[in-house]
Amino acid sequence: MRPMLTLLAYQLFKDDPREVIKYAVAVEAFHNFTLMHDDIMDKAPLRRGQPTVHKKWNMSTAILSGDVMLVRVYDMLLDIDDGKLKTIYRAFNKCATEVCEGQQWDMEFETHRSVTELEYLNMIRLKTAALLGFSLELGAILAGASKSDCDHLRDFGVNIGIGFQLKDDLLDAYADSDKFGKVVGGDIVANKKTFLLIKSLALADKRQRKELDHWMSLTKFKKTEKVSAVKKIYDALSIPELTEKKINSYFKKGFSNLEQVNCSSKTKSVLHRYTSQLIGRES
Repeated sequence: MRPMLTLLAYQLFKDDPREVIKYAVAVEAFHNFTLMHDDIMDKAPLRRGQPTVHKKWNMSTAILSGDVMLVRVYDMLLDIDDGKLKTIYRAFNKCATEVCEGQQWDMEFETHRSVTELEYLNMIRLKTAALLGFSLELGAILAGASKSDCDHLRDFGVNIGIGFQLKDDLLDAYADSDKFGKVVGGDIVANKKTFLLIKSLALADKRQRKELDHWMSLTKFKKTEKVSAVKKIYDALSIPELTEKKINSYFKKGFSNLEQVNCSSKTKSVLHRYTSQLIGRES
């Protein structure tokens, strides 16, 4: 998705996106570097339906493999012409810092007694959405777009990125496991303070709050039993519907940002259509 956004942003202003494929690949390499390290921190057993690197080999191999991937990203970007290289490196370094900050907040939230909706949305803005924003900004900079258009495309990416992560939260609890490629209910098992859990804690009555606290306090439990019990509370509080509403609000903001980009509606339609598919995704 991320390299595709780079290519589509470039194509808003230039005809042949093949000229920047190498730099789009760099975005994907950076994304996979973050996933490899995230999987270690999250102790995740699966990624895209396959054993994670630290599970298949070992933790040291996963850490060092991720480190080398990050080095390769800088190598791939070095071929950008000097007139754009400094601007792109500054934007990339800002993005990379935000991704790390977001991951740190995500880890911190695991030990916080409470996390507000605003805190959570800021965390996913950093951890997930910043890279989507950079992916689009990169394509626009490479195409020689104006500063204003680059900014609008970055904001577009950030807003759809927040919506994308909220969708991921929803799918983690409700997706078809065969399509999702990860263990369904993993966030519930790990007590991750996703939008769904934060909203449930805010809306729960005394009985529901007591039951949520009970499941979150257990150290030994049957995973399927916990996932089922927590989802039952989510359903009673209409959490899936509230999450879908929040998702759609961010996609709406994103499309508003896209409309402000100074290029033809015809060229924007491909990017608009591609992004719209994210709303209804099942995996």
